[in-house]
Amino acid sequence: MIHNEAVLILDFGGQYSQLIARRVRDLNVYCEIKSYKTTAEQISAAGYKGIIFSGGPNSVYAEDSPICDKKVFELGIPVLGICYGAQLMSYSLGGKVQSSEVREYGKTPVDFQTTSLLFQGLEDRSDCWMSHTDYISAVPSGFKITATSGNCPVAAMENTEKGLYALQFHPEVEHSVRGNEMLRNFLYNVCKCSGDWVMSSFALTTIEQIKATVGDKKVICALSGGVDSSVAALLVHKAIGKNLTCIFVDHGMLRKNEGDDVERVFRNQFDMNLIRVNAQERFLTKLAGVDEPEKKRKIIGEEFIRVFEEEANKIGHVDFLCQGTIYPDVVESGVGDAAVIKSHHNVGGLPEDVGFTGIVEPLRNLFKDEVRRVGLELGIPAPLVWRQPFPGPGLAIRIMGEITSEKLEILKDADAIFREEIVEAGMDRNINQYFAVLTGIKSVGVMGDGRTYDNTIALRGVTTSDFMTADWARIPYDLLAKISSRIINEVKSVNRVVYDITSKPPATIEWE
Repeated sequence: MIHNEAVLILDFGGQYSQLIARRVRDLNVYCEIKSYKTTAEQISAAGYKGIIFSGGPNSVYAEDSPICDKKVFELGIPVLGICYGAQLMSYSLGGKVQSSEVREYGKTPVDFQTTSLLFQGLEDRSDCWMSHTDYISAVPSGFKITATSGNCPVAAMENTEKGLYALQFHPEVEHSVRGNEMLRNFLYNVCKCSGDWVMSSFALTTIEQIKATVGDKKVICALSGGVDSSVAALLVHKAIGKNLTCIFVDHGMLRKNEGDDVERVFRNQFDMNLIRVNAQERFLTKLAGVDEPEKKRKIIGEEFIRVFEEEANKIGHVDFLCQGTIYPDVVESGVGDAAVIKSHHNVGGLPEDVGFTGIVEPLRNLFKDEVRRVGLELGIPAPLVWRQPFPGPGLAIRIMGEITSEKLEILKDADAIFREEIVEAGMDRNINQYFAVLTGIKSVGVMGDGRTYDNTIALRGVTTSDFMTADWARIPYDLLAKISSRIINEVKSVNRVVYDITSKPPATIEWE
């Protein structure tokens, strides 16, 4: 444990385990995530102030369902079970869990007993996010029911004498209206945390961890210029200085003028060792004829690594590769028990024979907004910290179908106009991610007195706090009209502009 006051999250395979961690850190309490296989002895020795059981996709009655050490309940450390974690608590302590004929999913009104420490300060009823088929039908001895819903007789239960609490719903997701306050109540009222952990603590401890891991060895950073790789690079730079070499691979699929901007900031402002590799033709050759999204990602990911290996050979022995991987990358690539949504170039796209001793991923457990906070703590200028999120494969996954230099130029120009107008309208901080897509669709149009058959550009804008879920941004019609007019008039080979109004889920933020 790297902080004198911490909460442990036992992971039972749920995709929201890191989201729980994010909520806990937002409440200024340090937390760690460990496997459900962690023993009670290991937990006790670490001195945690509280334990949270995550949700998970299993049934407690399944043969291969994850079951924790029962001694955890006897440690005298407060425990909060969430969803599967709540069912496991009941099952392990003698309660009953049954399969329901009616699955409860989505926003659900829940009635609370506000005398409970978990629900102090809340209304008697509030909407919470349910996602379960099994339910607790009878609580263990010593427990009392503290919340119910229409289809769930035990939406919450507790044994205050032993410090055991359970919620059938997910307080960590935004759809649970007062969920954050429930977590706060558990951390402060039950676990008696003081809340003295801040993001600067993360930066300092991470820098120390990098020093301990890397020592005097050399590191190459997979630098793209986006906020993730920028913050990762600066953390490593502060830890090992000139033993870090940043390799900026300009694959030609960056946004308009971005390559020159990246070089100027990192070479001049931060005084980092920076090697810029202009490799557009190399990447386009590899991608020729490829239109399948996963293949494009894999090709780009592997080519990145090959470039790093070549540069490492030029500068001598290099031990570690640093990447700006963040947690949504990990979840969407299906690491652990999570289903594969899409492979990220810095997760699933790595070939097995990377040629480095290890990989340094200082941001692997953070969400995008947390990365920005770390960046500000480190002194990175706000314009760079608030730069638009940008995927490692770049515009390659915003061009549907095969990638060509002509298509890249079209998309770069359209995307630049979209971003310029959003900034000009003062909406750049209100929309968490916005970009243009070359859809691969051609349609009939009329320009002047002539018939055209040209490209369709799609605009995408979303609002989100964690990039795990997102809603489409409500950009004013007049602004969309101005953007559309500029793109059609200023960008060659485009005669139609559409706006994407799909949330995540069911869609992902990117189109590929």
